[in-house]
Amino acid sequence: MFPQQIEGGFMQGYGYFTMEEERRSPKTGELLTLGPGLYKIPGVKDIPQELNVHLLKGCPNNFGIYSSKNTGEPPIFLGSAVYFAIKDAIYAARDDVGIRGVFRLDPPATAEKIRLACVDQLTKAASNI
Repeated sequence: MFPQQIEGGFMQGYGYFTMEEERRSPKTGELLTLGPGLYKIPGVKDIPQELNVHLLKGCPNNFGIYSSKNTGEPPIFLGSAVYFAIKDAIYAARDDVGIRGVFRLDPPATAEKIRLACVDQLTKAASNI
């Protein structure tokens, strides 16, 4: 097991929770975002400059093949930490303008969704159009 596998899983989850938005045809329901050329995925500049991954030492897995430790998909969910941090920041921004309570923010938390969730004069004016 290599820390880079966990870092890669984190970045995949980060993309899933913050960027990779499916778009469908409103008429047919057909998926329009068929690949990374048609939707945003994390790039080199999206990778945190510091991402600390530490593996436990002295924890044998006597039941795994060649004592392996599987991390496969679990690191993907680490990306949800970014989504929940964004949601907490939106709560704080809404609280600053006197709006409290629950709001809906479906993943992915794209820049557009974040901007609309942070209610202010601009987003209020846009929603009245």
